Formats: sequence, C-alpha cells, structure tokens
Amino acid sequence: MDNYGTILLVEDDISLAQWVAEYLTEQGYCVHVCHRGDEVVGQVKTLKPQLILLDIMLPGLDGISVCRELRSFYQAPIIMLTARDDEMDEVIGLEVGASDYIMKPVRPRALLARIKSALRLTTQSSQSHKQHSIINVGALSINSESRSVKLNDIDINISSAEYLLLHYLASNAGQVVSRDAVFKATKGREYDGLDRSVDVLISALRKKFNDDPQNPEKIKTIWGRGYLLVATAW
Repeated sequence: MDNYGTILLVEDDISLAQWVAEYLTEQGYCVHVCHRGDEVVGQVKTLKPQLILLDIMLPGLDGISVCRELRSFYQAPIIMLTARDDEMDEVIGLEVGASDYIMKPVRPRALLARIKSALRLTTQSSQSHKQHSIINVGALSINSESRSVKLNDIDINISSAEYLLLHYLASNAGQVVSRDAVFKATKGREYDGLDRSVDVLISALRKKFNDDPQNPEKIKTIWGRGYLLVATAW
C-alpha cells in the first residue's frame, strides 16, 4: 500500500487512538501514536511528521500548550480534536497556531477529508508561494519563503493559519473575496455554513494590526459578500 505521509496522533483515549490509527493506516498513512502531551515535542523532532492530530485534554501537558510550543519550530498542519460543545477550545486553538479543528465524536470520513485537505493545501501553498516570494501592500510586507510578516519594518508574529489567510487576502488586495473562496484557499475545503474559524482568524489579525474591530479599516467584512483587505489602508 502507498504511504501518503507520516501522521502523529496525540490522544490519551487508548481505544479511540487505536481505531483512528488503524483506520488511517488502512488509508495508506504511517501513523505514530502518543498518549502524553509532554512527550509530543520530542516525538515530532524525531519523526518529523507531515501532519499532527492533537487532542486538547492530555496528561502531562495540555494540547493548547503543546500547539503553542510546536509552532516555535514546526510549520506543517496541526489539526486539533475538540469537544463538540466547547467553542472556546476552537478559538484558543486557532489563536495558538492550529491549522484546523475537528469536533468529537470523530467521524472517519470527515477526519480523512480534513487530513487530505490540509496536506494538499500545504503542497499547493508551497508551490504558489515560491512563485510570489514577496507581497507588498503599502507598508505591509509578506515574505513567502520565510513565512514572515512585517508592517512598517516591524516583525509581526502570526500563526500558520493566520499567515495563510493574510497571504490570500494580500494576494487579492483591493478585491472582495467570498467566504467560500477563503475556505478553499486557506483550508482546502468548502465552507459548510457553520464553521466560524475564518471569523476567528480575521479577528485575530485585526488585533495584531491594531485594526478597530468595530470599524475596521485594514481588513473589512463585506456583509453578504466576503472579506476585503483594503490596499490603501496600509
């Protein structure tokens, strides 16, 4: 069977971890399982997985803290497993650098679709960004090779998910982009009508660029149409 990549599954529920690992192995992935949060960083540095599935509630170190630590050196997708009724988990996870999230109870096909989308997006993003290594919009500068962002020559610390969104908006500066287009470009899947993760990321970007959330000038929400990065506001 083909090997579609290495996945590190971090889940303390042994029975859940077992069936998820078995299912993904059947789908052609090489899956390694870790049950403790304080062991993740070491395993990531050893295994160098193409993707991490990370539960939030873990012994040793919680998933939010793990994700924050990983993002200091790990740029590949991190999909967080969250409780269905805990929206705050989703918000915090995205803020500390999660690429996406999936709610429990985990549905096999939905999980597989998220994994495929995340890995496909990583490949497409890498190829696209090489063609446009630097994007300048006024005083905003985005370096695609180093995945760094500056405003007025000051480094702006943003997460991987925030970077993908900002890069897409800046690539279309001055144009309204639909929510569907944003989801396809930054998450590799269509908008399902319920997912609020892009709104969370938009809010986070506004905070980092001191854009008034009540009356934003840099990144606007155009109701009924989508989002607009205002080219003349930077």
